[in-house]
Amino acid sequence: MFQDVTPWIAASEEITSGLSYDNVRPCIHTSNFMLKKLFIQITESISVETSTEPDVPGREDALRLATAVLMIDVARADHVFEESEFDRVLQLIESHFALSPEHSAALFNAAGEEADDMVSLYEFTQILHKHLDEAEKARIISMLWQVAYADGQLDKYEDSLVLKISDLLYVSRGRVMRLKHDAQKGAGVPIHE
Repeated sequence: MFQDVTPWIAASEEITSGLSYDNVRPCIHTSNFMLKKLFIQITESISVETSTEPDVPGREDALRLATAVLMIDVARADHVFEESEFDRVLQLIESHFALSPEHSAALFNAAGEEADDMVSLYEFTQILHKHLDEAEKARIISMLWQVAYADGQLDKYEDSLVLKISDLLYVSRGRVMRLKHDAQKGAGVPIHE
């Protein structure tokens, strides 16, 4: 019923009998050095990423890309990317970021590629959450509602996605509902009370 473990114990003692602190110490030292080096690299990368200085290269580009990716994701949430949604996303990118039509198209294409490869909303909402104030986050949510209503109707998946993004950006539910109502009214969709 029980297996004899004596051979395993003997083998274990034979393997560990040649080990001593002096033999293991170089490995511990190397391991500590590698951990310290890794810790320094992580600390440096975090301090660069969390810096909110306006002169941080790429900060504005990252914010623009994150916003555009979320807009495209909302437009695709109902599995139909209509021309009206495409036009609305391009218009919002151009007007919100004050970009030329060429730069807007380039940002749209880059965001489309990112959206295709996206696994989680978190990496994009985290960028926005860390670097935008409450009013700017609300403006993002407003744009997402405008994209969701661009085709004249709100799909349940679009609705759910915008609510999820608003939660990740820590925008109050009351404000989100007001922004939704405004977008619905702006799109000319009848409001059912």
